[in-house]
Amino acid sequence: MTARNEAQEPHAVSAGTDGVPPLAGRTIIMSGGSRGIGLAIALRAARDGANIALMAKTGEPHPKLEGTVHTAAEQIEAAGGRALPIVGDVRNDDDVQAAVDAAVSTFGGIDIVVNNASAIDLSKTPDVDMKRYDLMADINVRGTFMLSKFSLEALKRSVNPHILTLSPPLNLAPRWAGMHLAYTMAKYGMSLTTLGLAEELKDDGIAVNSLWPATLIDTAAIRNMPGGSRMVQAARSPRIVADAAYALLVRDARSCTGNFYTDEEVLREVGLTDLTGYSLGAPEAQLVPDIFL
Repeated sequence: MTARNEAQEPHAVSAGTDGVPPLAGRTIIMSGGSRGIGLAIALRAARDGANIALMAKTGEPHPKLEGTVHTAAEQIEAAGGRALPIVGDVRNDDDVQAAVDAAVSTFGGIDIVVNNASAIDLSKTPDVDMKRYDLMADINVRGTFMLSKFSLEALKRSVNPHILTLSPPLNLAPRWAGMHLAYTMAKYGMSLTTLGLAEELKDDGIAVNSLWPATLIDTAAIRNMPGGSRMVQAARSPRIVADAAYALLVRDARSCTGNFYTDEEVLREVGLTDLTGYSLGAPEAQLVPDIFL
């Protein structure tokens, strides 16, 4: 087996004890997911035969960003899953409630919430536009809190419920606050939601964890930043986060909550030590570490 194939297939978590894929027939509701890391997570789950409700704003093609919620749904179906594309805004209460209701009525419940939607602006405080500040706060913090909150009743009926949020560990080293305060507050708000919900829901058996890439990941958001096309040459594929997310979501919920994982950490726990297959070509030593670590 080549290193690339080993990296693509986390065999230690790829099948249940009865031979049925662990996520077969299980329902995921995800914010965002029309491209990038979210879509990669959805496609990995789809290979098990999961049901995936995607709520994203991109219903029509975007001039700068590839993919819509509908093209993502087509890819999910092609990979072996069932898809429910929902055009909606994670900032809007009615949209989020409607998405939760649609997932429950279509698939019979919700087993997993993936808080993937996020906005980014790395501007310093004097330069950040307050509309961008509000956008980050509303999508990252409020959206994460709301989708999790509105899904709770359905999650409590699941046999192995998980909430997974794509946010960093709560690293209080001053450099991260000083580097891009508005964005740091927005991402740490997502992580505080993980910390608080894990404690609040521990008696309900709902696993609440955060996952963050150890290195830069090749996404449209990074490519659209100044110098982004050059930056992603020292990045990894979104597949590494998808495989790590899968490894977490098949774990027993009661034994795995309140954690802030990196993708590398999770994959090494399931026996994947050679991660070179995820690189876009740069040697491991030249990969760019992600922020907040």
